[in-house]
Amino acid sequence: MREAPSLDIIKSLIEMGAHIKAFDPVAMDEAKKCFLNHEGISFCNKASEALVDAEALVVLTEWTAFKSLDYGLMKSLMVGNVIFDGRNIYNPEEVFENGFEYFGLGRKRVG
Repeated sequence: MREAPSLDIIKSLIEMGAHIKAFDPVAMDEAKKCFLNHEGISFCNKASEALVDAEALVVLTEWTAFKSLDYGLMKSLMVGNVIFDGRNIYNPEEVFENGFEYFGLGRKRVG
């Protein structure tokens, strides 16, 4: 995890004023070590916890836990409707059809 691109992305978002609610089903302990002295980030015990009042979902890992979306649950938890898919694990048309703006890395915009 020391050289993971996600670390740079998260640091940049924090520097721009974003508050990050992070969840990783495997690397949470390592992530906490990497952001030990950073304000602007909190760590969640479940993916759904990270979505509460979120303006956007940013996917930076491709763990199986993130590959299936419950759009109804997401809409009820989030205040925004934007998904940034840094791993292209979602079907853009399906995400759009369920009421979300979708931005996939290197993909054509849908909608």
